[in-house]
Amino acid sequence: MANKLRGLFITGTDTGVGKTYVAALIARSLVASGRRVGVYKPAASGCGLVCDDAVALWEAAGRPGELEHVCPQRFAAPLAPHLAARAEGKQLDGKLLRTGLDYWRSQSEIVVVEGVGGLMSPLGDKEYVADVALEFGFPMVVVSRNVLGTINATLQTLITASVFRDGLTVAGVVLNNPQPPSSDDVSIASNRTELVARCAAPVLAEVPFGANDMDAEVAWWALAQIV
Repeated sequence: MANKLRGLFITGTDTGVGKTYVAALIARSLVASGRRVGVYKPAASGCGLVCDDAVALWEAAGRPGELEHVCPQRFAAPLAPHLAARAEGKQLDGKLLRTGLDYWRSQSEIVVVEGVGGLMSPLGDKEYVADVALEFGFPMVVVSRNVLGTINATLQTLITASVFRDGLTVAGVVLNNPQPPSSDDVSIASNRTELVARCAAPVLAEVPFGANDMDAEVAWWALAQIV
């Protein structure tokens, strides 16, 4: 489906890990390297008529196209999108989840897609975010949060990616610090080293709290070619 368009699919180990923040950094880096970048979030819940995540992605990519097409399905309730849709007497459009990407084909060299929650977050009674990621076919970037428990959460996400349906390609892991470092969490100092030692996929970089850049330069354009 997405073979003619390069892309990266950004997923997370949990909610609140900073997927949007990291996806925006990736989009901004690609724009700075001279690429025409599209940004897409198939659905969002817990937001109003305007989705803050979509705005952040759109701004990071240099405001390409129309904001409406960044996240075409938005729902108010902080639930899985299909449940949030039902709460409004609506239905999540499974076809639009996929065809919404088509808008970016003609005007982008590469698209940064931010998933909804984690890989096994449901998008209906029988499908998950991982189903959409598989159909898009883009290499995945896993965002994990630098807190106690991230080793287990990250490894579980990578295992899920490897065994889901036909398997999902993982380009690498980005360790994010969405909150100020806590002196009560001593794992912060060793999490990255442990992830490097244990993850089958490479740990690409870390994002310090509040940083405008990652701590390592990543060749995102090249990573988008991994199959």
